[in-house]
Amino acid sequence: MQGFIVSLIIFTAVFAVFSLGLNLQWGYTGLINFGHVAFMTIGAYTTVLLTLQGVPLWLATLAGAALAALLGLLIGFSTLRLRTDYLAIVTIGVSELIRLIAVNEEWLTRGTFGIQRFPLPLAGINPSLPVRVVMVAIFGGVIALGYWQGWKWLRQQLKAVPQSALVNTSIAALGYVTSLALLLYGSGMIARQLKFSNALPPAVLGIGLLVGLAAIIALYVWLAKKMSDRFPAWASGLTIVFMAIVAVLGIWASSYAIRSLYDYSSNPSKNGLMFVSVLIVALLYWALERLAQSPWGRILKAIREDEEVARALGKNVFWYKLQSLMLGGAIAGISGAMYAWQLTTVYPDNFQPIVTFNAWTMVVLGGAGSNAGAILGSAIFWGYQTVTRFILEDIVPLDDARLGAFRVMLIGLLLMVLMIWRPQGILGKKEELTLGR
Repeated sequence: MQGFIVSLIIFTAVFAVFSLGLNLQWGYTGLINFGHVAFMTIGAYTTVLLTLQGVPLWLATLAGAALAALLGLLIGFSTLRLRTDYLAIVTIGVSELIRLIAVNEEWLTRGTFGIQRFPLPLAGINPSLPVRVVMVAIFGGVIALGYWQGWKWLRQQLKAVPQSALVNTSIAALGYVTSLALLLYGSGMIARQLKFSNALPPAVLGIGLLVGLAAIIALYVWLAKKMSDRFPAWASGLTIVFMAIVAVLGIWASSYAIRSLYDYSSNPSKNGLMFVSVLIVALLYWALERLAQSPWGRILKAIREDEEVARALGKNVFWYKLQSLMLGGAIAGISGAMYAWQLTTVYPDNFQPIVTFNAWTMVVLGGAGSNAGAILGSAIFWGYQTVTRFILEDIVPLDDARLGAFRVMLIGLLLMVLMIWRPQGILGKKEELTLGR
C-alpha cells in the first residue's frame, strides 16, 4: 500500500503541473488548446536525452521547458491572429505531428523502442536521519499549506451559505452521497452473488447497467432541483461535504507518503521523485497565484472575457496571448520531465491525444480559472482512476477491455451531472465561467 500511495501521489503531481499549464492558457486567457500533450512530449524527450549526455537534471528540465515554450511561440505566431477554433485545430494537429516525429526519427528518439535507463532525481542518494527529518518537515509543510488554502476557500463558501440552511443542506447532501454509495455497492454485491455475468449476454448486461446508472443519476438530479427550491444552498452544502471527504482521504494518503520519506531507502527512486514532484507543484502554484493576482494576470482575464475591450484600452492582446501560450507550454514541458521520471521510460505512445483530454477533464472538474482547482481536479481524477480500477470489477461484471470503456463512460456521466449542479467546477467562480465562450 505504501508504494502504491507514493505512485499515486507522483501521478497526481505530474498531471497537476500539466493541468496548471492548461489552466493558464484556457482558464485565464481563454485559449482552446487541444494539443497540450505536444509540450509534454517536447519536455520529456529533451530532458531524458540531455541527461543521457551528462547534463544535470535541473538544467535538462529547464532546457525541456524552454523548448516547449519555443514550440508555443511557433504555434502562437501562426495561429493566435486567427479565430479560436482554428487554434484548437492547429494544436491537436501539432501534437500528433510531434508524436509521429518521435515514432519515425529513430536516430534521435529511438522510435518505438523507447528510451530507458536515464537518470532519476534523488535516486542515487541515501540521506541521513537528520536530512530525512528535514524532508519530512518540508513535505508536511507543503501539505499543511495546501489544507490552509482549502480552509480559506471553505470559509468563503460558509459565508455565502445562510447559517440556518447550512446544517440542513449539509445533512441532505451527506445523506444523498451516502445512499448513492450504498446503492451502488449493494448492487455490486448482488451482481457478484448472483453471477449475472454468466446468466446474461454481455451486451444485454452492459445496456442494462448503463440504463440503471442513467436512471439513478437522473433521479439524483431531479432530487437536487427539488432540494434547491427548498434549500437554495444545497449545491454549496454538497460541495462542502465533498471537500471534507477529499480532505480526510488526503490526510490518509499523506500519512503513507510521510512514512515513505522517513523510510527513504525502501524505494529511493520513487520516494525522491515524490518529494521533488510535490515541491515542483507547490512552487509552480505559488508562482502562478502571484502572476494571477498581478496586473499581468488581470489583463489575461480581461482578454478571456472580451479581448476587444482589452485592445481598446491599449493592451497588446496578441503579445499577452503569446506569453500565456508559451508559459503554459513551458509548465507542460516540466510535467513531461516528471512524467518520464515516473514511467522510467519514454515511448511515443505515452503521449496520445487522450492525455490532453484527461487534463481538460481535470481543469473542468476542479474549476477553470482556479490554480487550486487544477490541482484538486488532478487528485480527484487519479483517485477515481485508481479506486474504480479495483472496485468496479466487483460491481460491474465485465471483462477488462469493456470495464476500461465503462470507466470512461462513467466519468463522462459524472461530468455531465457536475455541469448541471456546478458548471463552474468545484473551486471555480461562476462569474468567471468560460465554458461555451
